[in-house]
Amino acid sequence: MTDVTAGTASAAPSRTLFGFLPHGISSRLAGSGDIVLAAGVMTILVVLILPLPPILLDIFLAFSIITSVLILMTALFIHAPLEFSAFPTVLLISTMLRLALNLASTRLILAHGHEGTDAAGQVIQAFGNFVMSGNFVIGIIVFTILVIVNFVVITKGSGRIAEVAARFHLDAMPGKQMAIDADLSAGLIDENEARRRRRALEDESGFFGAMDGASKFVRGDAIAGLLVVFINVIGGMVIGIMQQDMSFGDAAHTYTLLTVGDGLVTQVPALIVSTAAGLLVSKAGVSGAADKALVKQLSGYPKALGMSGAVMSIMAFLPGIPALPFLLLGGGAGALAYYVDRRHKAAAAEAKHHETEAVAAPAEEPISAALKIDDLKIELGYALLPLVNAKDGSDRLTDQIKALRRALAIEMGFVMPAVRILDNVQLDANSYVIKIKEVEAGSGRIWPSQFMVMDPAGGQVNLPGIHTTEPTFGLPATWVDVAQKEEASIKGYTVVDAATVLSTHLTELLKLNTAELLSYGEVQKLIKDLPKEQGELVKDIIPSQITMSGVQRVLQLLLAERISIRDLSTILEGIADALPFTRNPAHIVEHVRVRLARQICAQHTTPAGYLPLIALSAKWEQAFAESIVGQGDDRHLAMQPSRLSEFITLVRERFEQAAREGEAPVLVTSASIRPYVRSIVERFRSQTSVISQAEIHPRARLKTVGSI
Repeated sequence: MTDVTAGTASAAPSRTLFGFLPHGISSRLAGSGDIVLAAGVMTILVVLILPLPPILLDIFLAFSIITSVLILMTALFIHAPLEFSAFPTVLLISTMLRLALNLASTRLILAHGHEGTDAAGQVIQAFGNFVMSGNFVIGIIVFTILVIVNFVVITKGSGRIAEVAARFHLDAMPGKQMAIDADLSAGLIDENEARRRRRALEDESGFFGAMDGASKFVRGDAIAGLLVVFINVIGGMVIGIMQQDMSFGDAAHTYTLLTVGDGLVTQVPALIVSTAAGLLVSKAGVSGAADKALVKQLSGYPKALGMSGAVMSIMAFLPGIPALPFLLLGGGAGALAYYVDRRHKAAAAEAKHHETEAVAAPAEEPISAALKIDDLKIELGYALLPLVNAKDGSDRLTDQIKALRRALAIEMGFVMPAVRILDNVQLDANSYVIKIKEVEAGSGRIWPSQFMVMDPAGGQVNLPGIHTTEPTFGLPATWVDVAQKEEASIKGYTVVDAATVLSTHLTELLKLNTAELLSYGEVQKLIKDLPKEQGELVKDIIPSQITMSGVQRVLQLLLAERISIRDLSTILEGIADALPFTRNPAHIVEHVRVRLARQICAQHTTPAGYLPLIALSAKWEQAFAESIVGQGDDRHLAMQPSRLSEFITLVRERFEQAAREGEAPVLVTSASIRPYVRSIVERFRSQTSVISQAEIHPRARLKTVGSI
């Protein structure tokens, strides 16, 4: 027997931006984070307009570099991309910062470049001298290569990954949402878990969509870097030669060094942030930190490591190849392959040993586990499994059960227990069994690939197929192929699919056993969820005047007669009114029913707006009143069997006649005998409602369709 279950994943812990600061400073910064962010953005805008002195430019350039390194380290250490969901915003701000610093440095280079190579600050001068090594051609080539690597390789690749990931996540959303709804309807997860999964799904799709757009920032940043370098070199040389009377060589050396240094100071952080973006979007499907995931996956196959070591060792003996580095790397790869292979074999042997021990001495299941029962369970034959695991999702049984639980919650006033669906190989292939509290409540046979056809008049269907009996109401029915569905509809027959037949059967069984499914814990939950205005009433009567189990019994008696307990506030008020006179739940129910007169009448009112009823004659009123013996809570009905048989016959005839006339009336009696009349009627017509004259709302329109 296989259980239809699903697992849930736990979320990784979140991290804060100010977690590395002392507690006092971090708490103050976190409390005013919006002001800090706004001030930072305004500072960037100010830098775009106002000139910066070289010392401030050095500070901002250093800040840009350390920020880019922080972004890269965060992208490396996170376990899932959604842990850094603010990355698109961070990317935009860092790009704006670099462009603002580019503009500030350009202003200094063009205005003061003739004064020397330190005109734009020490950071730019140091980068230019280090990379150029006294030759401005080398500096231009190195800078160009960095821009090409950033623009052509990293930015383009990460942008493509983000675009494909966003498209795939968007296409997969309906299927993932259906899977969440299926788990919810099957009772595998609760509403809170379903909401959490839906929110994570929406966040994931939004994140990859934002990353698709954010990759354009990096691409534009690289293009802007090229243009700024070109403008600075040409513009600087024009200014130096024509305005500052510098020689061509001096102008070329000074302005090229400043421009290349400026470009490197901004392109190195841009390259780091681009790498972080690529790591982030390429991390989809990989769980855990990047280092652990890479080491685990690259070292997971010792044969691959061994072959790599062999190739490196062979290359060491090729003519002209330096042998030492290749031999060292080949030997290291071979040793690592041997070590990993031994670890894998030891782990496999240990797992096999544990498996053998488990088979030899299986762990005894706790006795308490055998006592646990399922409130609702459906067992299916193997031919009915497509109802649960349909490939196209059509007519899924779980979807219908979900809708059924929601409808019954609205109709009856509390959420039915989750339905557990199992396959049972001991059943016939097309059979199913519905169990309530592990006891069989109903069963039937259905064919998933066919349709059940019934005659609304109750006769036998005149179509070829499998003739059977409808499992819910016991009417004649026939299972026909899909090709005959249209013909059956043309003839006016009722046509339903297999999943609907099963869900209809389940619906009727739940309505018949609703009272039994209302547990003590569910009553506690209903009381707890009451509005605050009812809190004082609950404190007044529970538990001083009536226990929680007493309230549960009252609610069960109402549900037994298919009266909704959704208006729990009114029910509690009725209980409070009855408690001074009686503590018997059956007598309390009669007081509560009077309070629910409007609801009871509305429940049985026809679409035409009237309440059809069959009245109990004075003769039978007197007969029942005289047959009640005992005092107080010990009162019971003691009517002769012959009189009861006569009464049952009359009730059956009157209601069958009303049904032929298209009416579904209620039986009206006096308040004193209603419980006793109901106890007789429910034995042969459980769907017939018996109400007292006190339960008829003054504004209800009445129509008497007969009397007994």
